[in-house]
Amino acid sequence: MTREKPYLTILLLTLLVILSGACSRHTTKFDPGTAVFFPAPPDTARIQFLTSISNSVQVTGQRSAFARFILGELPSVDIVKPYGITVQGHKLYICDTGIDGLEIIDLENNKFDVFSPTGKGQLKLPLNCCLDEAGNLYVADGRRKQVVVFDNSLNYIYAIGEGEDFKPTDVFVKGYYIYIVDLTGKQVVVYDRVSHARVTAFPESEAGKEDFLYSPTNMFATDSAVYVSDMGDSKVKIYTPEGRFISSFGSNGMNIGQFVRIKGIALDQESNIYAVDAAFENVQIFDKSGQLLMFFGGPYQGPGYMAMPAKVAIDYENLEYFEKYLDPEFTLDYLVFVTNQYGPEKIGIYGFVKPKIKIE
Repeated sequence: MTREKPYLTILLLTLLVILSGACSRHTTKFDPGTAVFFPAPPDTARIQFLTSISNSVQVTGQRSAFARFILGELPSVDIVKPYGITVQGHKLYICDTGIDGLEIIDLENNKFDVFSPTGKGQLKLPLNCCLDEAGNLYVADGRRKQVVVFDNSLNYIYAIGEGEDFKPTDVFVKGYYIYIVDLTGKQVVVYDRVSHARVTAFPESEAGKEDFLYSPTNMFATDSAVYVSDMGDSKVKIYTPEGRFISSFGSNGMNIGQFVRIKGIALDQESNIYAVDAAFENVQIFDKSGQLLMFFGGPYQGPGYMAMPAKVAIDYENLEYFEKYLDPEFTLDYLVFVTNQYGPEKIGIYGFVKPKIKIE
């Protein structure tokens, strides 16, 4: 008997490991009867709604019936009120103002983690975030009035803005600099990545001038330009990395191509500009000259539509995890993630698609 106990223990432990990993993940595939395209047929689709993520079980999967009988239901963690989202590698980083923290989704390993730091790294209103090439995480916290920085193991490093009167609403790291949208100062404030010292701020302007920022909310930076969404002026304003004004597009109004509550913006590899409007509850796409190409979404009426959207992110790396939802008559160029602060679908996942060439 005594010799059999270790083997029995090993057997039981092995069974528990198997049961704990026995999860049936979300396996829904393309359904032509419920598929949502933009523009709608008979026009040629450019955007297809693929799926959405609103809780942890959609990522990790649910336990099998036998595993549930032995271990019980797998707890589900909801995404509460997402605002910012960014993608690096196979991970999604979601700023959730409903939990004063972030959800981190690992698409490759089907993991869903909640990041709620304490101590010096405690978050109070995480609005937007970004990562640098080393994996350091920068979080713009509107209530703490700082950008809080964590290393690639999510350990607190430092905070930007201590002793300064500013309200950061977005942050973007590019090259040697950290660009921060300051709603209070109506500027983009630039810091050195190494010394953490304040370098400059732009624009140095006044109300009435075309480069002035009335109520900046979000931004996106490339090697050659910094794009800022100005909700107070219903425009996207474009500057050089040094802060010289280049141009702007948009206006206030209810017509397509105009804005009412512009928020998150992002660029694809062709320099097309994606702009979220929380009032229209859609995303409009403009070419690099500011000419409207199309829009997708709209007030929520079912999957593929939006409920108070806030941020948009574009991803070229993780197509393989969502191709099963794709209409087989199309190819998938890249993914578009959109956060919804309300509604049943908190992270809407869309694909920019092209029709396959048919060979007769």
